[in-house]
Amino acid sequence: MAAAMLVPALVDLGDENDDWQVFIGSAFLIGAFCTLVATATRRKSQARLSQRYGFLLVTTIWVFAPTVASLPLYFSSLELSYAGAFFEAMSGLTTTGGTAISGLDVLPRGLLMWRSLMQWMGGIGIIGMAILILPSLGAGGLSLFQMENSDRSDKVLPRVNQLAAGLLGAYVALTIACMATYVMLGMGAFDAINHAMTTVATGGFSTHDASMGYFESDAILIAATIFMILGALPFVIYIRAFLPRRFQRWRDPQIPVFLVICAVLSLTLAASRRTINDTPFGEALISSTFNLVSVITTTGYASEDYTLWSNAAIGIFFTAMFIGGCAGSTSGGVKANRLVILYLLVRASLHRLVRPHAVQRLRYGNQVISTDVLQTVTIFFFLFFGTLLTGTVALSMCGLDLTTAFTGSLATVANVGPAFGQIIGPAGNFGSLPDPAMWILSINMLLGRLELVTVLILLFPSVWVD
Repeated sequence: MAAAMLVPALVDLGDENDDWQVFIGSAFLIGAFCTLVATATRRKSQARLSQRYGFLLVTTIWVFAPTVASLPLYFSSLELSYAGAFFEAMSGLTTTGGTAISGLDVLPRGLLMWRSLMQWMGGIGIIGMAILILPSLGAGGLSLFQMENSDRSDKVLPRVNQLAAGLLGAYVALTIACMATYVMLGMGAFDAINHAMTTVATGGFSTHDASMGYFESDAILIAATIFMILGALPFVIYIRAFLPRRFQRWRDPQIPVFLVICAVLSLTLAASRRTINDTPFGEALISSTFNLVSVITTTGYASEDYTLWSNAAIGIFFTAMFIGGCAGSTSGGVKANRLVILYLLVRASLHRLVRPHAVQRLRYGNQVISTDVLQTVTIFFFLFFGTLLTGTVALSMCGLDLTTAFTGSLATVANVGPAFGQIIGPAGNFGSLPDPAMWILSINMLLGRLELVTVLILLFPSVWVD
C-alpha cells in the first residue's frame, strides 16, 4: 500500500499539485511502521495458521487496509471528515463504488488515481481471498465447492504460488486489454487507465461526476459491459482456458445462470422502456444492458439516472441489486452459485412433497451437494437479510428516510455502490450523510465483502479460546 502511494504522488508532482507531499508523507509513515513491525516480529520458525487465526487475520487485514488507505484522503485538499475518508477507502478496497466525494471533474489527478488504484488492488485482493484463503476457512463463495479435488492430477495448478501467479496474470491481462479498448474507442489515456482498473475490479469509481455518461459513447458503454461481465466471471476460468483438457471436463453451472440472468433482465428492461418511454429499442438495449450489468456485477457505474425511467425499471434494478456475479470473481452480492443451490434445494423440497420416499441427490455440476453446503447457503441467506435489516434500522436512527436507509444498507452489504433516492441514488453520492451513517455503511461493506461469516464468527466468545 505504501509503495502504491508513490504512483499518485508522481502524478501530482507532474501536475505541480501540493498533494504529492501528502502521498509521500503517508507512504513514508506507513512504510516505516511496517518495516519496524516486520523487524520486530522476524523469527526463524513460522507460526501455525489455525482456522481460528485465519478468521482473525483476514478480518484484521481488511480493517487496517482502509485505515491505511484513508490517510492520503483525510490529509489531502478534499477536507473530508475521517469517517468520510474511511468510507471512501473502504468503498474502494471492497470495490463497492459508493463515493463521498463530489466535484470529480476538478479533483487533482493524483487523488483520482489513488481512488482507482484502491479498487484495482482491492479487486485482486478479493480474488486471492476468495480462491486462496476463504476456502481453507470454510467461508466464502468458492468454499462451497473446492475447485480442486484431493487427486493432484485434477488440480487447476499443482502449487498455490502457481495458482496465485496465474490469477494475477489474468487480472493484469484483462486490465491492459480493457485500457487498450477504451483508448481505441476515443477515451483519453488517463481516463482509460483509471476506468480500466475500476471496470475489471467491478468497482465503479470514475474520474467524472457523470460516471460513464460523461463520454456519451455507445461503443464505450458496450466495451464496459463486456469487461464488467468478464470481471464478474470466476477467474479460474481464465487459467483453465490455457489447459484445454481440464477446461473441457470442468463444468460450473453458475456461469450460464449468471449470463442468462443478465440477458433476460436486460431484454426485459429494454422492452419496458420501449413500451413505456417510447425509447428506440437499440438505444434502450445498450443503455439498459450497461446499467443493469453494472448493478448485477456490483460495479456501480451509471450512464444516466435510471431511477427516472419508470417504476418498472426501479423494480428490475432493485431485484438486480441482490444477485451479484459469480463466486471467485471481483463482484459482490449473493452470487450466482448460491442462487443455483437455492433453486435446487427448493425444487427438491417441492418434489419431496409429492414423493416423500424418493431418494434425491442434489448435484452442482459434477459434484454432489453435501448437507454442509446446504447449511452454509442457508446460514448465508439468514445473515445477509439479518444484516440488511439491522443496517436499515441503524441508518434510520441516524435520521435517514426509509428508502435511503434500506437501499443504502442493501447497496453496501451487496457491495453494489449507488442506491435509490435523491441523496444516494445514481445521480447522488454519500457525502451528505452524517458521520455515524458513514461508519455503519463502512461496516456493512466489510461484512458484505468478507461473506459475513468471516467477520461475525469473531463475535462469539467460544471462538476466542480453545
